[in-house]
Amino acid sequence: MTLEDLGWNEVFEREFAPFDQKGWKPARLIRDNRITYGALLGDGEEREVVMGGKVYHDAQTDAELPAVGDWVALELGGEDDETVIRARLARQTCLSRKAAGHSAEEQVIVANVNIVIVVTEAGADFNPRRLERYFALIGRSGARAVVLVNKTDLFPDSKNKEVAEVIRSLNPQAEIHLTSAEKNRGLKAVKAYFQKGVSVAFVGSSGVGKSALVNQLLGDEYQWTGDVNEVTGKGRHTTSARELMVLRKGGIVVDNPGIKEVQMWTDETTLRERFLDIEALAGQCKFFDCKHTSDAGCAIRSAVSSGGLKAERYAGFLKLDEEIQKLKGRCKKRQMTIERRSKREGRSNVRNHSDRLELEQELRPWRTRRI
Repeated sequence: MTLEDLGWNEVFEREFAPFDQKGWKPARLIRDNRITYGALLGDGEEREVVMGGKVYHDAQTDAELPAVGDWVALELGGEDDETVIRARLARQTCLSRKAAGHSAEEQVIVANVNIVIVVTEAGADFNPRRLERYFALIGRSGARAVVLVNKTDLFPDSKNKEVAEVIRSLNPQAEIHLTSAEKNRGLKAVKAYFQKGVSVAFVGSSGVGKSALVNQLLGDEYQWTGDVNEVTGKGRHTTSARELMVLRKGGIVVDNPGIKEVQMWTDETTLRERFLDIEALAGQCKFFDCKHTSDAGCAIRSAVSSGGLKAERYAGFLKLDEEIQKLKGRCKKRQMTIERRSKREGRSNVRNHSDRLELEQELRPWRTRRI
């Protein structure tokens, strides 16, 4: 195994040069154990590592802390010493979402992946609005989007193809494949994505067959899967933690736990790139500042009325846009809070420093007498 097998490239090489002079070693994080991390070095050695204090304190948010897929600089420890993460290299791509709840925190799903494969199926899991969210997040990440309509053996061909066409209408740039891990169908096309140094992340709801697909691709039962429920068609086991694995024939795969909520963490530009049809219609409105509600000459409302634009898609767009606006407000408020806190701490540090100087001046004569 080499660093290139793990996704190393010239950009990482240049950034790492100063750390190389310190004797630190490059490694890629393959597992987050909450307190420690699993890291893979270029020679194939796996080590359990801890985060250095400077890395922790320099991070402005949790999203800036090391995550699965990150490249880091390690100070290797001896037999009785810990191996420590001394720096995290800049991410070339980053798939993230908003953390659950009402916070304005970014949650990193995986870093430095080239391709994100969304796994769904033609049954109860299929949800066009959820896929729109995935496409928005993937678009922001910088990775390629691929969708697998899995478990095709459980549904008629017409149903599988219908679902594929709906997905294609949501994102014409996405590559779509019909697969069945159970029957080993369509996996040849998926295996073609796995090339030396290429990182591929699997995401999707619990029970859609991600782990079964990964098992097929790895060739061994690295990810244990249970029997399939005959009523729901879903596996009884889901991946409990994300892990990066290197394929023997080349390529890197990241299997993620099932995602219940696809919380938005993106910007308005990326959102509109995912809804170019709506953007084009907005440009045809009679008035430049059309609110698309009761304004005369609204092309969007006209398209919805005539059936040219599905009401569900437009409603989905409005909901995502609303979420992004709320997120922007929370982020701005959070930034203001951080800035105020920093100013208070700065003033406090100045006062403490001034107090120390005054105290030293008062004590200096006494110290002189004692000497």
